[in-house]
Amino acid sequence: MKRKISKIVFFHYLKFISRIILFLSAAIFYSYIKINHIEIDINEHKTLQIIVIIIEMLFLIEMTLRLFPSKIRSVGCQKHLKKVFSPKERKNNKLISKPYRTFLCALAWIAGNMIFYVLYFLKIVDKGFMVMLCLTYSIGDVICILFYCPFQMWFLKNRCCVNCRIYNWDYAFLFTPLAVIPSIYTTPLVVFSLMLLIVWEITLRIHPERFNENTNASLSCENCTEKLCQYKIKLKKMIKETKE
Repeated sequence: MKRKISKIVFFHYLKFISRIILFLSAAIFYSYIKINHIEIDINEHKTLQIIVIIIEMLFLIEMTLRLFPSKIRSVGCQKHLKKVFSPKERKNNKLISKPYRTFLCALAWIAGNMIFYVLYFLKIVDKGFMVMLCLTYSIGDVICILFYCPFQMWFLKNRCCVNCRIYNWDYAFLFTPLAVIPSIYTTPLVVFSLMLLIVWEITLRIHPERFNENTNASLSCENCTEKLCQYKIKLKKMIKETKE
């Protein structure tokens, strides 16, 4: 019998599709202006300005909602919230992923993006490229949740997104390329994403019990209703069978 997907998985599919559409639309527009050597000043194009502001506002709303409980988002990105915390017998108050694993994630991301920063400052790539890189990351973000996450597999070694140590780092990662092209359209996204990351990290240090499946029953497999890991499990199984 075919398993019905959860509301959270459905929500992520909608996000996945919408971000692909956004990326393809931007890619077509960017390719057109590059091929035709057109210089665009967004402030002189009201229609484009309105579109960019709408997209900016949608991302800002997405990030703002991370500060409040929701039934259509994974508990993985809400475990810093008191309302999501479900106390259980305290066995181990240490974080699941060790500090050096978290450091490696940050180091890998910074090192990788430094390459693009250097290319930008050397004028090898332009602002449009950095925006496209940001939109590429936005698709990769959902791929990491639904299908395959290199941070999970290579660094954190966590079981799933629900107990991911860096779940709410995602927007800071996503908007990293925009840090070198400050404007009224990009700076709010970068600043708010960093604020979200800071809130996450501060809460983790004040309430580490909310981030640990040994002390928070909401993070345990037996209480999971979202099933975000089902496709990752199937993919792992396929890869294992292929190797055998």
